[in-house]
Order: sequence, then C-alpha cells, then structure tokens
Amino acid sequence: MGTQPSNPLSITSLDSDPKKLYASAMPKTPKTASKHKYFVDQMDDENVLLVFRKHPIVMRKGLVISMVLLLVGPLYTLSLTYIHPNSFPSVTFLLTSLAVSAVLSAVVFFPSWIGWFYSVFIITDQRLIQITQKGLFHRAVVDIGLSQIQMVNYEIAGLQETLLGFGTIMMQTYLGDLVIHDVHHPAKIQKQLLGILRDLGVLTASSYPASPNGGSQPKEEDDE
Repeated sequence: MGTQPSNPLSITSLDSDPKKLYASAMPKTPKTASKHKYFVDQMDDENVLLVFRKHPIVMRKGLVISMVLLLVGPLYTLSLTYIHPNSFPSVTFLLTSLAVSAVLSAVVFFPSWIGWFYSVFIITDQRLIQITQKGLFHRAVVDIGLSQIQMVNYEIAGLQETLLGFGTIMMQTYLGDLVIHDVHHPAKIQKQLLGILRDLGVLTASSYPASPNGGSQPKEEDDE
C-alpha cells in the first residue's frame, strides 16, 4: 500500500515541547482585570457615574484668617522700624518673619482645604454617597439609594452666588429632603443628575421639575 498523505493538523505539526502541548490543549479563560475603586466602600458591581464637590467659597473663612496671618511678620518688622528708628531690622530678620508667617498661614488654612477637598458627592449606578469632612479627624457619610430620589431642583439666590457660580441643590427623597449648599455650577450638576436618574429609569420625563423655583421644592427655614 502507498504511504498515507500527511495530515497538516496532526500533532506532529505542533511544537514538540510537552508543556506547550498541554497548554494548547487546555481551554483558555478570559483574563479579567481588577476593577479600580474610586472610594473605599465601593461595591464590586458598582460603577461611579458622577463626582462633584462644593464651591471653593466654602474655604473663605480659613482663607481670610490665613491671609491676615501672612501679614503678621511683615507688619511686625515694619513696626520695629518705627519703634527703633536708629536700628532697622536686617534683611535676614525680615525674610525669617515672612517665612514664619507663611508657615503659620498654611497651617491655619490646611484644615479648611482638607474639609473642602475631601467633602465629595459620589453618584453611582446604585446610590448617592455624601462624604463630609470637617477638619482632620471628623468625617460623616450619608448613603441614599437612587431609587429613593423623587425630584432634584436647584436654586441660585443673590448676587454673590450668581457672580461666582454656586448655589443650592435640593433633592426630595422618600426619607426626607436633602439640601446641599454651595454647590459649584448647580444647574450643570442638576442636569447631570436628572440624566443619570432618567437613564437608570428612576425618574421619567413627567417627574422633572418645571423650573428651578417650582412649587415642588423642599421647604427650608430662612437663615436670616
């Protein structure tokens, strides 16, 4: 009998290394990359859709105090020139006083910056997380499911809020009213929130507020 034709798919056409032969015979499983978490309490099946924080205006108190402290060193040096007109402070003394004032100013301003930067509002496809940082050692977290939100409104009141672009976001939920003051670009944030709630089927077109100052806003006591 004649010789059989060689089979191009026979095992002899593969690599002769037994480890590679075994690896090629095993079914390949897709590699799943580890999911990056944006915050500590994020669930494995939870996706972050929006992150926003308040306007930097919330740091105004710490900023004013730090600016005053920044002038303490130069003013003290200037006062010495009037107290001792025949003995002016040296340049080294002036630079040292300015450096001490800058360090003191930064130390005083740092807690205000921490409170602003780490106070964030996170919207995922499951819930709204409000993280409020006060100083260095106080943190409060509010967790609300998106299905509990009924309506989202915003309000910009007064000349300061209009010029600087911040305002108040008001949410009606089944648990009560959630009012967030000093939000940067509140109209933009409200639009994004409504878009997320609409895409997830939480709100319909008929649930949207007619205007920022509509009658369905949550009532709040006047601060004045």
